[in-house]
Amino acid sequence: MGIPQIVFVIVFGITFYLAFRKYREIVSAILLAKPIKTEGPVSERIKNTLLVAFGQRKMFKNLLPAFMHLFIYVAFLFTQIKLIEIIWDGFAGTHRVLAMPLGSFYTVLVSFIEILSLLALVATIVFLWRRNLLKIPRFNKAEMTRWPKLDANIILIGELVLLFGIFTYNGADMVLQSRAMEGYPDTGALVLSSWFGPAFFGSLSDSTLVLLERGGWWIHLFAVFGFLVYLPYSKHLHIMFAFPNTYFAKLRSRGEMENMPEIMNEVKSMMGLSEETQVDGDMDEIPEFGAKDIFGLDRVNLLGAFSCTECGRCTASCPANITGKKLSPRKIVMDIRDRAEEVISKINSGNPEYIAEDKKGEGVALNASNFDDGKSLFDYISSEELHACTTCNACVEACPVLIDPLEPILKMRRYEILTESAGPQDWMPMFNSLENNASPWPFNQADRANWSKEESQ
Repeated sequence: MGIPQIVFVIVFGITFYLAFRKYREIVSAILLAKPIKTEGPVSERIKNTLLVAFGQRKMFKNLLPAFMHLFIYVAFLFTQIKLIEIIWDGFAGTHRVLAMPLGSFYTVLVSFIEILSLLALVATIVFLWRRNLLKIPRFNKAEMTRWPKLDANIILIGELVLLFGIFTYNGADMVLQSRAMEGYPDTGALVLSSWFGPAFFGSLSDSTLVLLERGGWWIHLFAVFGFLVYLPYSKHLHIMFAFPNTYFAKLRSRGEMENMPEIMNEVKSMMGLSEETQVDGDMDEIPEFGAKDIFGLDRVNLLGAFSCTECGRCTASCPANITGKKLSPRKIVMDIRDRAEEVISKINSGNPEYIAEDKKGEGVALNASNFDDGKSLFDYISSEELHACTTCNACVEACPVLIDPLEPILKMRRYEILTESAGPQDWMPMFNSLENNASPWPFNQADRANWSKEESQ
């Protein structure tokens, strides 16, 4: 095994260790939420995944970014075929191991990847221009400063570096093949590099060309491996999580609000309709209505938070945000993700400081069931944001990967009102009347039909 192979094995091992550790942490964070029962036909869920995640059906409401995104997406998919060869070459110490077995098909395949890479290059430049020069409003909201803005640019610049590596590698390789250099199998004339390779590198010496070819290969490799490690820290995690998110997205009608099982159990218990849900005086825990923290959300809510592309289509379509309210559906989803990352990081630290006071004791280890850091989602999301929502579902319809920002908003509202007896003051008389009189109006139930007597007189 040569030195390049040893270096490759070390880099490969470090990359996958770092990536696996972070991906495992994210999955653990999602599992902190409530499990859900997957309902509806599997065929409908597969259809959602194929049309929305693979087919990007919801992207094409705005054609320019849709096609630019499509170029990068398709280039990414096909480049993975070439990446398999590169990884094989790295382990085995070979060079273009598939060129000989595939013959002319290899020429067609790599030429097609070059065309896609050129389109991806154009798309990347367009996206950098849109994000940094055009000042598109949805990219410049309050939540899109500092890290979110930097994150988007890091990925786009990384894409340029990756493409530079691909074209340098192929271009120098073409010239070396034309000089019949040993170890460089004939790939046939690649559609782009057979032109720009001789044009840019044709006058260079053999040793310089080998250096360029190897440099391009390693640049491409480090860009891919760096992307793999960086991905779970970035909004671009959606390239993996969008697929399960579209599969597990709820199939019910938009705007349909689910009854809370806790409320249903309470009502059935009081009415004597269900012995299973009978509440007795020895009940250990009082049910929590709605969601105070990520533990009160369900796993699809957290999966959606980690699938968020931060594209801002939800916020751009939100009537509350458009009219100057503080609410931004994108920020809600980003805040849920940030809180989930904070919680799992603290749990993994094992620090006994985060054990709830009533559960502390000798030998008690920190875990999800006894975690309490004195914070909640309400430290990230204000009541003003929650109550600005009109539940119009515009954000749900706008999301290209079927994230539902409305559901966590409703769950937090329910917690605030049903558990904390809080909420906007103008709403409280209505809730009190609903609780006491079974109607929004402050009239005794016995007097509800009095209007009919007045009409008959």
